[in-house]
Amino acid sequence: MQFDFTSIIDRHGKDATAIDGIGKLPTAPGAPKEGFDAIPMWVADMNFPTAPCIQKAMADRIMHPCFGYFQPSQEYYEGIMDWQKTQNGVESLLPENISYENGVLGGLLSALSIFCSKGDKVLLHSPTYVGFTRSLINNGYTIVSSPLYRDEEGIWRIDYEDMEKKLREEKIHASIFCSPHNPSGRVWESWELEKLMALYEKYDVQVISDEIWSDIIMPGFSHIPTQSVNDYAKMHTIALYAPSKTFNLAGLVGAYHICYNKTLQDRMEKEASLSHYNSMNVLSMHALIGAYSEEGRRWLKELLSVLSENRDFACAFIEENLPGISVMKSQGTYMLFLDCAKYLESHKISLEELEKRCWEVGVAVQDGKMFHGMTHLRMNLALPKSRVEEAFRRLEEYVFV
Repeated sequence: MQFDFTSIIDRHGKDATAIDGIGKLPTAPGAPKEGFDAIPMWVADMNFPTAPCIQKAMADRIMHPCFGYFQPSQEYYEGIMDWQKTQNGVESLLPENISYENGVLGGLLSALSIFCSKGDKVLLHSPTYVGFTRSLINNGYTIVSSPLYRDEEGIWRIDYEDMEKKLREEKIHASIFCSPHNPSGRVWESWELEKLMALYEKYDVQVISDEIWSDIIMPGFSHIPTQSVNDYAKMHTIALYAPSKTFNLAGLVGAYHICYNKTLQDRMEKEASLSHYNSMNVLSMHALIGAYSEEGRRWLKELLSVLSENRDFACAFIEENLPGISVMKSQGTYMLFLDCAKYLESHKISLEELEKRCWEVGVAVQDGKMFHGMTHLRMNLALPKSRVEEAFRRLEEYVFV
C-alpha cells in the first residue's frame, strides 16, 4: 500500500477525545484495569493518519503569513463538484447549490428552522444517531421515531407501514433521513429510496438528508444521493456532507450542504447568517481542497480496503466465537452495531455491566442505548487490524465468558 494504515499512533495529549476522554467523560465508563491499554472503539473517528495531501495543502497555506478575511475560493467549489461527480455520479451541481456549514448538525438545525416551528414533530428512523436526538430535544422539536427492523437475513429495513402511519396520524412535514444509516451501517438501495420518497411526497414532507458517511461504502455497495431519486427529492431535500468522517477531520470543523431549490437555498443562507458564527476557517477550506484531490481518492480507496478487511474479520469472529451476539455485516460506515440481547438474557446481566467488562480490559466501546439500541453496543473498526484483532481476543478471553 502507498499509505500507512498499520502504524499504532500515540494520540495521548494530542486533542483526541477517544483517548484523553477515557475515564474523564460521563460517556466513558472508566480507564482500563492495570495491565490493559485502551483500544479506542467508542468515538467515531479514525485511528489512522490522515491523507498526506491534506497536511500538505494546509502546510502550504500556513507558509503564507497572512490570515485575514476571505471568501471560499473557486477551487473549493470545484473540489466539491468534482468529488460529487466522481463519487456519486452527480452531474448538475453548481456553486450556487453549495453552502458552507460549521457542521452537519448545525446545518440540520438551520434546515429544521426553515421547515418547522419549534415544537413541531419530526420523523426519524431508529436506531438513531445520538447527535440528532440531542440537537432536536435541545432546540424544542418533538421526535417521532419509526423503528427499523431486521429481516430474516438480519438486514436492517425500513418499516414503510409504520412510517406512513406516523406521517399521516401525527401530521408530520419534516423528516431527517440518514444515508448511509448510522448506527446500523445500512446502505440504502434505489427501490428503498424510491418507496421512501413516494411517502415523503404523498404527505408533503421536507427532507434533511445526512450523507456524511457517503464515502465510507463497502465493496459491493453504492451510495445513492437522496436528491437523485426523483424531482420531488431534488427540490424538497437539503443534503448535508463533510470530509470529516472520510478523512478524520472533525477537529478542523467544516461541512457543507447541497440544495437545488433556490427558495430553500436563500432561506438557508439567511438562517446561517443570523448568528454570524457559521463561517469557514481558511485552513478547513484548504484541508477540503487537499482531501478532494486525486491523491485523496487513492488514499480513500486504500482506506476502504482496510476497513472492509477489518469488518470481515470482526463479523466472522463474532459469528464463530461470541455466541449470543448478533450483528449485520455493515455495508457502509466503519461502525458495527452489536445486538447483545441473547447474551444478556442467557447470562442475566445488564448492558451496562457488559459494557463495563469491555472497558475494564481496554476495549472501549459505546453504549447503544443513546442510539435507541437498548441491547446494543456500538463499535468503531477504523483502527490498524492488529488492534482490532487484539480487541476481539480480549473480548473472547475476558468478557464474553
